[in-house]
Amino acid sequence: MKTNKKRTKYLSLIALTLFMFVAVFVSSMVGVTSFSFSDIVTMMAEKLGISESTTASNMQNTIFWNLRLPRIVLCLLVGAALSVCGATYQSIFRNPLTDPYILGISSGASLGAAISILIGMDSQLFGIGAIALATALLTVLLIYKIASIGNRMHTSTLLLTGVCFTFLITAVISFLMVLNQDKMERIIFWTMGSFAAASWTDVLVTAPCVVIGICVVIYYSKDLNLLLVGSETAKSLGVNVERTKKHLLFFTTLMVAFAVSCCGVIGFVGLIVPHCIRLVVGADNRLIIPYSIFVGGIFLLMCDTLSRTVLQPSELPVGSITALVGAPMFIYLLWKSKKQL
Repeated sequence: MKTNKKRTKYLSLIALTLFMFVAVFVSSMVGVTSFSFSDIVTMMAEKLGISESTTASNMQNTIFWNLRLPRIVLCLLVGAALSVCGATYQSIFRNPLTDPYILGISSGASLGAAISILIGMDSQLFGIGAIALATALLTVLLIYKIASIGNRMHTSTLLLTGVCFTFLITAVISFLMVLNQDKMERIIFWTMGSFAAASWTDVLVTAPCVVIGICVVIYYSKDLNLLLVGSETAKSLGVNVERTKKHLLFFTTLMVAFAVSCCGVIGFVGLIVPHCIRLVVGADNRLIIPYSIFVGGIFLLMCDTLSRTVLQPSELPVGSITALVGAPMFIYLLWKSKKQL
């Protein structure tokens, strides 16, 4: 029986990997400048030195390698990071309605990004990411302290605290934009969420944080299952609850901060993806986390592809696409659990 479950798990992950590659190829083909499948294969073969043909022009190579491909890779990284963070927060706070956006953590990171732009640190390699991490961690700490009563955390208090922090931070960012109108356009970019300015530098900065963060969450996935039962039960079963929570909150916030620093605030990915996966595979985080990596990346890549192709040559913020899907889902979950609230 266990062998069949393991086989199903591995086959599902292989299928998701193949689907991810298909999604990458489709996304790389469509856009203002479109490519055929043979064009992409030819450009990759030339890059790898397999073929010496030069059917693609210099402009096509530039668009594909310097604009479209880094954008696709960054979508996969950010989607994986946000969905894994959402699954982690839902287990830590024992609440299926939490994600980085609803808790206000993404907004906290965006405040750090706005501050770094205003003081001129955005030109440095880790300038935005470092300040975004500091403000996001402060937001997590404040929300955790306000929503906790002893070892208990009320769902309604947690959600309301997150919503209030989101509105407060949005107001602060608006105030900063009014005072610094010359940099307003750049700050607005962070509040709406977009991959339009994605580059290989963003990928190189974000990838290590995402990989390290996901590895830490996978390492603690068994402990996350025990935290779902309750802190006291987890402690009785040998889990160092406070240390586990601190480690998980730090590394997930690290992922959120660097995701926001490169593409702005993108909401509801961490809510939709883990919840849908949980409906399919159950509540075991040892399954939810690996699936979230692939499904989250694919979901955000599909949303970004829609955002840049629906109104060509104009482009929609990817945050608006995820909100169109996520907001109805959030309303449905609230309605479904209204008796508990």
